[in-house]
Amino acid sequence: MLRVEDTQIVEFSSALISKFDEIVSRYPAGKQKSALLPLLHEVQAVEGWLSANAMDKIAHYLEIQPIEVYEVATFYSMYFMQPLGKYVLEVCRTGPCCLVGAEKIMDYIGNKLGVKEGEVTPDGLFSYRGVEFTNWPRIYFLRKP
Repeated sequence: MLRVEDTQIVEFSSALISKFDEIVSRYPAGKQKSALLPLLHEVQAVEGWLSANAMDKIAHYLEIQPIEVYEVATFYSMYFMQPLGKYVLEVCRTGPCCLVGAEKIMDYIGNKLGVKEGEVTPDGLFSYRGVEFTNWPRIYFLRKP
């Protein structure tokens, strides 16, 4: 498991809090937890990833336990739990994908970039990681905001 020391102090801007308020207002009173996914997206768009401190602040804002945020954020591969490059290659690594060469593709990408899975190239541009897909073998090329 990758571990990032999270000592960064996270302060959400008033514009981001206003966006949170607008998103939460879409849901019935007492159901603010329903806004969790969009709030995670908003924070990741601003910060580039979801630090533990940022997730704690989201939990506090939604009045839920931090573990409830962690469970959701770590379940979905669309959320980054550590800083990644500006461009992220995501390679399917499920059993069927491995049977048709996913591991070889990941090795090739790592050799070409000169970094290991989850690391960032020295220029800060590229990262790659294995993710779980539910359909067919593929590679996604993501550009972070």
